[in-house]
Amino acid sequence: MNDLHEITHPYSPGAQKGPDSYLLVWDAPNLDMGLGAILGGRPTAAYRPRFDAIGRWLISKADEAAAAQGEPVEPEATVFTNIAPQGADVVRPWVEALRNVGFAVFAKPKIDDASDVDKDMLAHITRRRDEGVLRGLVVASADGQNFQPMIEDLLEDSIPVTVIGFHEHASWAVTNPRFDFVDLEDIPGVFREPLPRVNLDALPDEGAWLQPFRPLSSLLNSRSGANHA
Repeated sequence: MNDLHEITHPYSPGAQKGPDSYLLVWDAPNLDMGLGAILGGRPTAAYRPRFDAIGRWLISKADEAAAAQGEPVEPEATVFTNIAPQGADVVRPWVEALRNVGFAVFAKPKIDDASDVDKDMLAHITRRRDEGVLRGLVVASADGQNFQPMIEDLLEDSIPVTVIGFHEHASWAVTNPRFDFVDLEDIPGVFREPLPRVNLDALPDEGAWLQPFRPLSSLLNSRSGANHA
C-alpha cells in the first residue's frame, strides 16, 4: 500500500499532466457548517475530522482502482477553503497540518458571496477529467446543487464517484443509487468520539434541540433570502 505523500498535482493552471489520479475534493465551508449543526457549535479536538484517517481511506480507494486497471493510480486530495478577513493566523496551523499529512489546500479570501470556492472545486475536477487522468472522484460535501451535475457527467463517462458527508444533510446523495455515499463518521478513525447526532426517526422522549445551519444575520447578506427544501 502506498504511503501518504506530498501531492504531485498542484492546482496551478500551468502544471504538467500527472499520473492517473483518484481525486478527493473536500468542501471545507460546507462540511464545517454541517459539523457545526450536528454539534451545536464549534468542534472541540474530539470532534475534528482526522485527515490522516481520511487520507488512508483514500489510499485504499486508489489501490482498488489500480488493481482493477492494472496500472498505478495516485491518491490526490485537496481541501478547498475560504479565509475570512484577519483570519489567517487562526487558520494557518490547520492549513499547515493538512499539507503535512499530504493534502493540498486551495485557500481563497472570503470577501463576499461571490468569493466562495464552489467554482474552483468544479474547475479542479474538470481539469483532471480533461487531462484524461481521472480514475475516480470523491466529493466531500453536502452541496448537491454545486456538484450533482458534474457527478452525473462523470458517471456517464464511467468514472466512479463517491460522496462523503453527513447523511442528515445530503439526502440527494444518500438516495441516489448511481453512486456511493459514505457517512464521514463511518470512515475508521475519523472522529475520536461518536458525534452527538439527532435522528428525527428516533428522537428521545424528552425531545432534542436542532441547531440552525447558519445565523439569522446571514440573511442580511443574501439576495435570495431563505430557500425552502
